[in-house]
Amino acid sequence: MINRRLSPVYKAVNKPLTILGAERRLFFSALILGGATFNLVGSLLCGFLIFVALLIFARWATGNDPELLRILLNSTKFKRQYDPSKFHDTPVQVIHHA
Repeated sequence: MINRRLSPVYKAVNKPLTILGAERRLFFSALILGGATFNLVGSLLCGFLIFVALLIFARWATGNDPELLRILLNSTKFKRQYDPSKFHDTPVQVIHHA
């Protein structure tokens, strides 16, 4: 019989740090882009609308995958795993259950 060690994992350790429901880096990116839009266009309303739109996107991205920003930024460092020129047709068997 194998003795297994049980280690408790607390939910707070794996929880992403969020501001207004969005991951911190995505929130600050939305805030900076909203401020930049305000400075560029000169309209407070336009800057606020850009910030709100990006905040909604950031909340959606955080809800789906909190590490989405890290994955996107690191994706340029790695080669593709799938090479379309080396396509091998995989046989698939379909079984119908009655």
